[in-house]
Amino acid sequence: MSSKRNLKRTINYVCSDLFAEGIATSLYSDIHDSSNIEVLLTSILVIHNNYIRRVSHIEPGMSAKVYFKDLKEKFAKEINEITDQLNNIS
Repeated sequence: MSSKRNLKRTINYVCSDLFAEGIATSLYSDIHDSSNIEVLLTSILVIHNNYIRRVSHIEPGMSAKVYFKDLKEKFAKEINEITDQLNNIS
């Protein structure tokens, strides 16, 4: 199992890259209604805050290995959904 520090660092990198991609999409696309982009950027920030907090506090009653495996799978799923939405906008 990787350390909590490395997991938090990975979450930070992924979310910041995705946020930058969202900003670039809003600047360089021909979209006149920017509310979709704003919603996606807000959801990226919410995902970031949620998962950084969840790394620090393991759910009681679960082993650490199972908890972190589930956390990584859910994070990957949500990031893939946001990525698909960004690709559909541009």
